[in-house]
Amino acid sequence: MKKIILILIISLHVSASTLHMSISASPARVNPILSTDSVSSQITRWIFNSLVTYDKDANIKMELAKSYKFLDEKTLEFELRDDILWSDGEPFSAQDVLFTYETIISPKIYTPYSSNFKHIESVKMINNYKIVVKYKYPNSKALETWMMEILPKHILENEKDLMTSKFNQSPIGTGPYTLKKFSISNDISINTNPNYFVHKPNIDKMIFHFLPDSSAKFLMLKSKKLDVGSLNPLQLERQIDEKFKKNFNIYENLAHSYSYIGLNLTNEKFKDKRVRQALSLAIDRDELVDILYFGHGQVCNGPFMPGTGAYNKDIKAPKQNIQKAKKLLKELGYDENNPLEFTLITNTGSSGGYIAEILQYQLRKSGIIMNLRVMEWQAFLNTVVYPRKFEAVLMAWALGLKPDAYSIWHSESAKKGGFNFIGYKNKRVDALIKKAEKIVEQEKFDEIYREIFALITKDNPYLFLVIPNSITVVNKDIEPVSPSMIGVMHNAIDWIKKP
Repeated sequence: MKKIILILIISLHVSASTLHMSISASPARVNPILSTDSVSSQITRWIFNSLVTYDKDANIKMELAKSYKFLDEKTLEFELRDDILWSDGEPFSAQDVLFTYETIISPKIYTPYSSNFKHIESVKMINNYKIVVKYKYPNSKALETWMMEILPKHILENEKDLMTSKFNQSPIGTGPYTLKKFSISNDISINTNPNYFVHKPNIDKMIFHFLPDSSAKFLMLKSKKLDVGSLNPLQLERQIDEKFKKNFNIYENLAHSYSYIGLNLTNEKFKDKRVRQALSLAIDRDELVDILYFGHGQVCNGPFMPGTGAYNKDIKAPKQNIQKAKKLLKELGYDENNPLEFTLITNTGSSGGYIAEILQYQLRKSGIIMNLRVMEWQAFLNTVVYPRKFEAVLMAWALGLKPDAYSIWHSESAKKGGFNFIGYKNKRVDALIKKAEKIVEQEKFDEIYREIFALITKDNPYLFLVIPNSITVVNKDIEPVSPSMIGVMHNAIDWIKKP
């Protein structure tokens, strides 16, 4: 009997495991319909589920939905799983889906994701496990719309103000992990959800260490105190040794993101296209790729990613042309005695500060004075980006596998809570975005988006900079790790960490 108990204790000790990762800032809200920053999304992905999602090869797969079918070109029916529980033990049902939809489109909620649902005419419950979605017209992203995570009606239906709800820091979800609570500027721990409908994750706990300083993050990674992390090109090329390579597998591919300078187009300085063109010509993007990324990246030509049908191969990023930049500025009345001067704001905890310093040096060659201001991430979002109190911001977008120009580039998204915070407006672009929304045929959709790509780059509302490579490292004690188009953590619930 003693021997059996001893074996059981050892087995329990071995099975318990913790995955250590890092975050560079505190999440704003752990609520999928309100999460607009990457850190919040990094946490919510483990706590909530959507009706459908992408598999490792970027194909649609079922999640909360058991199946779907189009009843006609404007009507989509979902059959939902009937074996799913929220992490508090309450059953998931179609009522939660309907509640989430009604919350997202509510005028009381400020969420940029509402634009994804504007094509919908109605959502109706047939029964507790079946819903029918009626679209206003055939829609190219009818299924992708339902990649939005679902909220629990039984928790939130009587909530007076979701924007300030305690739920945003103590969420209830259907996902593989649960979060009891988080506090600002501290580590965040999530534990396995025993009710998770796929299976209980093999790794019992994930800890996201709060490491706003990139050097501290790298030291933690080198000492194997983090299991999953990222390297910048300098670290990859110059700062890791054979011991590191022995401890970690390294995965590298082109990131689904790009860096850019967003210009406030409501500011008089940037309303004239020639100013924006001069700024673009003053930048040496190849130098950014070489200095910052040691070649581990490529110049960004425009708003949609290489490898997608929306990418316009005919559009090339301008090469640095200082003389032409000066000539344009002179036409506008700028010279040595009256230089173009503005302030660029970016956030700490990223490579933004380094990029900004190089850009400052490059722009100075064309007689442009760019002052720099670096802020903590949440302060940057809440006091600069959201209220639009800036001349220029240095940021990056992480993009989905299927482009959707509406949320960033349509003039309607310049409203409060929208992602078009620079105030970009182009009637032709607006019309093409609306036209593409009704196109189901992929080739026609891509053709329209390539035209949108060309029009936006011609306007220079952003100074598109660099598409970096994503360099991810994973502790070799973890298996099975399977790199894919959507990253290495797509199968993390199946990961086992050797003791």
